[in-house]
Amino acid sequence: MSDISLTLERSIDASPDAVWHVLTDLEGSQTVLSGATRIERLAGVGYAIGTRWRETRTMMGREATEEMEVVGIDPGRSTTIAAEANGMRYRTEFTLEPQPAAEGRAGTLLRMRFSGTYQTLSWVQRVVAKLTSGIGMRVTRRIMQQDLDDIAAAAAAL
Repeated sequence: MSDISLTLERSIDASPDAVWHVLTDLEGSQTVLSGATRIERLAGVGYAIGTRWRETRTMMGREATEEMEVVGIDPGRSTTIAAEANGMRYRTEFTLEPQPAAEGRAGTLLRMRFSGTYQTLSWVQRVVAKLTSGIGMRVTRRIMQQDLDDIAAAAAAL
């Protein structure tokens, strides 16, 4: 069970194949994701289970770097990425669903589900986390929406 969870979705005027290409292009993601300042591959070739990278973003005025790993793939349909930081285990799942787009072209509904589970927090840390979770979720929602918008723009440009 997750301690925190947030799901956003975005209709994209591009085919699922184009969205999948943008979503899984690790080397290209630094130019696509405006919120990422640095992405460094750590393991794996291409995009497969076990592919790992270090992603740096500026959040609330501070640089934050987390190590990410692909833990699930259903090619062209979904991928799951995991990370651990600050006593929390995170999972981000992207799912792609075909849908009609403008002028009869193929479109995609891209859904992004972010969840987190506390790992080793004391009861005091859990109380503080619960009290500050509203701010954290607002920041997370803004970052997720920007990522979805960036992926949509890149996929539509293909």
